[in-house]
Amino acid sequence: MLIQHNNPADSTPLEAIQSCVLADIEVVNGVIQHSLYSEVTLVNQVAHYIIHSGGKRLRPMLVLLSAGLLGEIKVEHHQLAAVVEFIHTATLLHDDVVDESSKRRGKNTANALFGNAASVLVGDFVYSRAFQMMVAVRNMRAMEVLSHATNIIAEGEVLQLLNVHNADISDDAYLKVIHYKTAKLFEAAAQLGAIISDATATDEKALGLYGMHLGTAFQLIDDVLDLSGNSLEIGKNLGDDLSEGKPTLPLLYAMRHGTLAETASIKHAIEHGGLNDLAAVLNAVERTGALLHVRKVAATEADLACASIAHFADSPYKQAMLALAKFAVSRNY
Repeated sequence: MLIQHNNPADSTPLEAIQSCVLADIEVVNGVIQHSLYSEVTLVNQVAHYIIHSGGKRLRPMLVLLSAGLLGEIKVEHHQLAAVVEFIHTATLLHDDVVDESSKRRGKNTANALFGNAASVLVGDFVYSRAFQMMVAVRNMRAMEVLSHATNIIAEGEVLQLLNVHNADISDDAYLKVIHYKTAKLFEAAAQLGAIISDATATDEKALGLYGMHLGTAFQLIDDVLDLSGNSLEIGKNLGDDLSEGKPTLPLLYAMRHGTLAETASIKHAIEHGGLNDLAAVLNAVERTGALLHVRKVAATEADLACASIAHFADSPYKQAMLALAKFAVSRNY
């Protein structure tokens, strides 16, 4: 089933998409709150700050939606949904230190408030707590998927670090970073819902593909919003990735299709970082149609996500997953 991607105003609000699992998300939030507790005050302060800083809870929602698609949402689903959010949170704490970021989701980053050392160490605490919770579920397949995903995510973060200031990266190499660093946890989250529901290997694979394609679409639109979004809506400054010298798909496309001067400006911006070339880069990206191109690539990923779950029976959960794929492409935050 392919979906139409129209104007952002036509998209279903995230709150409406979440409605069929809203009560379960509240249960997951309770698990998160309880599981974050530490006798070390600074751990509590930093962990609670980042967990409650306005995240969309997309990855936990995927665990719940895939579970609902297959039947009953169980206690183990709630536990693993919290585990997935913890793994995501730990990566954010570490990423913001590596990127020297000061803003995320419109707020100061944890490292800006508490310092780099505290952010790294609390990130380690959140990771280790996630593995404690994972073991408590006592499902070897779930542990296998999550441990593998965590390892791939770490490799993706290193790949991204190696590609900073590299204006010669290929599209395929950049997409590999996305698949490792971002899409892998989406994939694992959707698989977990299937695993705890004792789904067939075929259904687990189908849900994993849904998550992978959905996660890829989300990251591609993040790349678009970094060069076109409203800073108040996207929760970070325009051109943040560019300022850090990160090559993204819109920039790679604009370099290939721009004039010699435009290509030189973008290449210089990636290789040297900063925002001195921001105006010239934004003009080149707009003139070459790079943002529209990447939106089309993201729309294809969303279509593939929807196609992967086409064989499942219709239900509110399936409709929510189809709507989530559409939201991934049409959102403005």
